Amino acid sequence: MNAPFQVSTGFRPSVCPHDCPSACSLDVEVLAENRIGRVRGLKAQTYTDGVICAKVARYAERIHHPDRLLKPLLRTGPKGSKQFREIGWDEALDRAADAFNAAERDFGADSIWPYYYAGTMGLVMRDGINRLRHAKKYSGQHDTICTNMAWTGYVAGTGRLAGVDPREMAHSEVIVIWGTNAVHTQVNVMHHAVKARKANGALIVAVDVYMNETMRQADIALLIRPGTDGALAAAIQHVLLRENLADRDYLARLTDFSPGTEAHLSTRTPEWAEAICGLPAAEIESFARLLGSKKANYFRLGYGFSRQRNGAVNMHAALCIPTMLGSWQHRGGGAFHSNSGTFNLSMTMIEGLDVIDRSVRKLDQSRIGDILLGDHEALRGGGPVKAMLIQNTNPASVAPEQTKVLKGFGRDDLFTVVHEQFMTETAALADLVLPATMFMEHDDIYRGGGHTHLMLGPKLVEPPGECRSNHEVIVELARRVGAEHPGFAMSPREHIDWCLKKSERGSLEALEEHGFLDTDPPFNAAHFLHGFGHREGKFHFSPNWKKVPLKNDGLMGPWESMPLFPDHWDAIEEANDEFPFRLVTAPARSFLNSSFTETPGSIKKEGEPSLMVHPVDAAQLGLTSGDIAAISNRRGRVTLKVTLYDGVRRGVVIAEGIFPNAAHLGGTGINVLTGSDPVAPYGGAAFHDNRVAIQKA
Repeated sequence: MNAPFQVSTGFRPSVCPHDCPSACSLDVEVLAENRIGRVRGLKAQTYTDGVICAKVARYAERIHHPDRLLKPLLRTGPKGSKQFREIGWDEALDRAADAFNAAERDFGADSIWPYYYAGTMGLVMRDGINRLRHAKKYSGQHDTICTNMAWTGYVAGTGRLAGVDPREMAHSEVIVIWGTNAVHTQVNVMHHAVKARKANGALIVAVDVYMNETMRQADIALLIRPGTDGALAAAIQHVLLRENLADRDYLARLTDFSPGTEAHLSTRTPEWAEAICGLPAAEIESFARLLGSKKANYFRLGYGFSRQRNGAVNMHAALCIPTMLGSWQHRGGGAFHSNSGTFNLSMTMIEGLDVIDRSVRKLDQSRIGDILLGDHEALRGGGPVKAMLIQNTNPASVAPEQTKVLKGFGRDDLFTVVHEQFMTETAALADLVLPATMFMEHDDIYRGGGHTHLMLGPKLVEPPGECRSNHEVIVELARRVGAEHPGFAMSPREHIDWCLKKSERGSLEALEEHGFLDTDPPFNAAHFLHGFGHREGKFHFSPNWKKVPLKNDGLMGPWESMPLFPDHWDAIEEANDEFPFRLVTAPARSFLNSSFTETPGSIKKEGEPSLMVHPVDAAQLGLTSGDIAAISNRRGRVTLKVTLYDGVRRGVVIAEGIFPNAAHLGGTGINVLTGSDPVAPYGGAAFHDNRVAIQKA
């Protein structure tokens, strides 16, 4: 289990660790004990199917980047000055432990807040920080920054976070890609959709808020205003019912569809929806009739639903369409968002779930700015956060309400340890910076939320300099702060083996032999043909938002006003006279959150930050292409170069990508404009839901 590492040259299997549902299986060319060459998709893994995104194909640029952190650093100048000196690992870990122990002594254990997210999706390296948290009773983390609204809306309908295998697109007649720019963010989704179009004439329909690359490659592109998906979905259902295109027998057998649902939807006409979402009523009618004429309608519902304040309602409304059609009954039909609820892995040893103290507060990761500035409500009525350990995320760039976040990190009485691969904005504000390994430099196990595979990512090369893995840092800190748990004595490979055996998913030895395990459930289970995940086995057209069967940390946001049926919920940050534009901060193709912003290939392809503005809106503002515009709201102000773009509805502007703060004029990044207010019903940050004013700078 713990044999000395030996490099093996040639192409070796691995897994992309980055925050993406595709979790691609890779084929990596190992050139020497510390060097890789080409990276390509693994053909044998049939979801990856040999296809990966261009940024990961260029991974040698990143792993061998000359700016990688190689030694522990101690801050010597003001926070944010990037003035550090090199120190040894023992001194660095001793200083971190001393600061944590002092904070615990003077302010209590919950004054230390381990903070992390999905910079790696490997279960050992990502989630091991929770073992330290639980063993020491440090403050918990309510994970709200990505999935909450989409997952909640989906599970509100199905009762389970599961769906139809994306590989079934090969049998689909219509493939609806809704709420995700798959060409930019999930290349495998588009790969399988295009294969289906070529093989059997499947039609690809995209629904989004601007004419992105996925919309351009679709056969039908439905362009709507941000946060109005629910209106479109309700109107489609109106047409299906009105024209007798709904599967009434299926609705009676496997859903809670009621006369009340039908009466409600009878008022949600295409004309009503057009006034809200901007899509002409005739296009809504045509799309609904297309769906009604087919059996195998496949709805691939994305994470765009998690970026609006009404996202849970919108996701649920869109999910109701294939259910009303009875599409789940057919191969290549139904819906999919994530299979994260199907792997059933035991994380007890990795996360230390057996020593959780439920009385310890959990802090909302999206509200990190309010928390660090001492907001009483955000602190859950407890004391201040005095020390942090940050792994796998860059909150000084990616968290909402950046003005608050940066001010909070600037506190002199906050001791921050950042374990990172590059000198990110967050690392520059730290007291200690520790150099981290990349995924090919340690062992880990991965699960694909966007597919059905468990995958092994073995160590392929030695790390440069003095880089250490997340697991090594957690184990060494645990020893120094007196944390006790058997997981601290285990190697990553032992954790993987324990997890697999406890979960009845085989063993490390078996996974190592094949590289991956396809956990695809039987057809009837994946299609919910014997019942959905709710207690009575029925899909819920009328969800109980207070009791969605999903792990959550209590109701948050204005949940009392959430609608009872599929609908448009007017909870978004609508434009007004003061802030007449709606801003969407969409993902870039060559960046992934704040990762890849340092690699030459990605920088060259993305260029500089810009704002897409409709030409008519630009003319009214006195702006032309190339002008510099100031975009502002009550949270902050950012300046961007203007690009004229007619692929948006009037009044909507798009800023693609989380560029480094320093890449913007004035050094202020896009997330100064995004809000951190909790979204109903279980929290979250609505990154694409911002009203702004625009003027020539």
